[in-house]
Amino acid sequence: MKTVRLTAAQAMVRHVAAQKNADGDPFIEGVWAIFGHGNVAALGEALHTHRDRIRTYRGQNEQGMCHAAIAYAKELGRKRAMAVTASIGPGSTNMVTAAALAHVNRLPVLLIPSDVFAGRQPDPVLQQIEPFHDGTITANDAFRPVSAYFDRITRPEQLLTALPRAFATMTDPASCGPATISICQDVQAEAWDFPESFFEERVWTARRPRPDEDDVARLAEALRDAKRPLIVAGGGVHYSDACEALRTFAETHGIPVSETQSGKGAMPWDHPMALGGIGVSGSDASNRYAAEADLVIGIGTRFQDFTTGSWRLFQNPDLRFAQVNVVPFDAYKRRALPVIGDARAGIEALGAALGDHHAGADVSAIREDWFAEVASVTDAPGDDNELPSDQQVIGAVQRAATLDSVVMCAAGTMPGELQKLWKPWKPGSYHMEYGYSCMGYELAGAMGMKMARPDKDVICMVGDGSYMMLNSEIATAAMMGLGFTVVLTDNRGYGCINRLQQGSGSPEFNNLYEHVEREEMPQIDFVAHARAMGADAVKVTSIAELKDEIARARGKTRPQVIVIDTTPYPPKDIGGAFWDVVPPEVSELETARTARRRYDDMIKDRFKA
Repeated sequence: MKTVRLTAAQAMVRHVAAQKNADGDPFIEGVWAIFGHGNVAALGEALHTHRDRIRTYRGQNEQGMCHAAIAYAKELGRKRAMAVTASIGPGSTNMVTAAALAHVNRLPVLLIPSDVFAGRQPDPVLQQIEPFHDGTITANDAFRPVSAYFDRITRPEQLLTALPRAFATMTDPASCGPATISICQDVQAEAWDFPESFFEERVWTARRPRPDEDDVARLAEALRDAKRPLIVAGGGVHYSDACEALRTFAETHGIPVSETQSGKGAMPWDHPMALGGIGVSGSDASNRYAAEADLVIGIGTRFQDFTTGSWRLFQNPDLRFAQVNVVPFDAYKRRALPVIGDARAGIEALGAALGDHHAGADVSAIREDWFAEVASVTDAPGDDNELPSDQQVIGAVQRAATLDSVVMCAAGTMPGELQKLWKPWKPGSYHMEYGYSCMGYELAGAMGMKMARPDKDVICMVGDGSYMMLNSEIATAAMMGLGFTVVLTDNRGYGCINRLQQGSGSPEFNNLYEHVEREEMPQIDFVAHARAMGADAVKVTSIAELKDEIARARGKTRPQVIVIDTTPYPPKDIGGAFWDVVPPEVSELETARTARRRYDDMIKDRFKA
């Protein structure tokens, strides 16, 4: 057996660079890195030495780098991914939130946090925590619950098993998620004789498991018996490249389709079987139909509470659930009829089993009613004497967008309004991180999206609260010549949670700047701030001006930030459903007691299976 003597860090970089996807592209496109004493000496040297094999990108914040990597993988349908490395201590733990985001959203990212000395001779080193009860625990153990695969490397030869396991996890649709290789900093620099075969090119092909024929037959029988079936399309439809198969299935068998946040765009908005978003932030068309559905078939969804209206959305006493899902954990939820397998393979098998069966659903009237409601709030031009709503902002963005535009968002009020109101014309025109609803994802995520799809017109929707949490990757995007449009809606605080607070019967408190403990109101010049980081920025004062600026921003080679003041208070209430946010059982406030009584009445009708 031929061997080559390398440090653990050098071996890791060479192995990672040799992993390919089914198209022959490197599965790991590049490595995001912020160096510190835990990774600069060894891993930094290895990345420099092998810079002709794999790119290294330098970000401003470890969490931001991870968000960019995650958005990159999501935008490319999990077919490619990125790695992120950070130094020991806060550099590494800054990535934990992003790891959780990737885990919830079932997205691949290779995390390489540096760790303490395996040899323990200089302990405690700078930034090392010391649990009094367990000498084997480090700060990086925080990655365990938020990683699909976790390993700590205390010997160089452990990479021989750890790295293949990490890639197997990231490329398998049933286990896909973040893989964390926590590598001790002294081990990074330690040399070992690695077999040359460890660095041979390997192609990772995503499995497409076919479902069991008996499971398909049982679901087909349930569909023939159903009087009002409904499909709920999740992100798995996109990752399986099953959008066309879903559209054909819906047309052939007359079954309407609702979409989760991750599934949105699987059906073009004008398709006669498309009901739009479902649940807490769903359309009236979806929610009205779902309330009476007697068979709900989830395809590639995990039935999150926003999708199900905290399990109060469905009201038919004869309701049954079914799940077409590659993950058994999801397929069996709520005593569903399970069809365990790839989404596209499952749809095609179910279609063959149904033959010429047609459910005969006619949803034209509820679709027409819903889109008339959408037009009533998105087409409004705005009043010069009133601050515009998020709904009006969405309308302006929709009118300015092209077939090459993709709108993206993550947290706050805007995601809910986008799921209700945005009209996707094809798969890939909508990118939402709402599994973890992580504030701060938006700007870094837009950068990762643009890296993945340089031909796309990326439009990032972000509120002032989320912008303030993590904005530093604007500087990275400007440095890298990545142009995307940022629509920054400034409602002077956390408007979304302020509304939720009021809806729960509490007074406005500690969300909007005007209701916080302060000496004076913040005067934040978002235009000046964005320009200081290298972006082009402008503030607009009307919906018409916003539309024009979005069109002007298209095609630039640096971030384009457009700021508009918006109202923090609820716009016209259309669509939506119950969401389980529990008001206090005892309170001095009559408004809170009223909210609790209303809540108690609502949960009586929750689906309990």
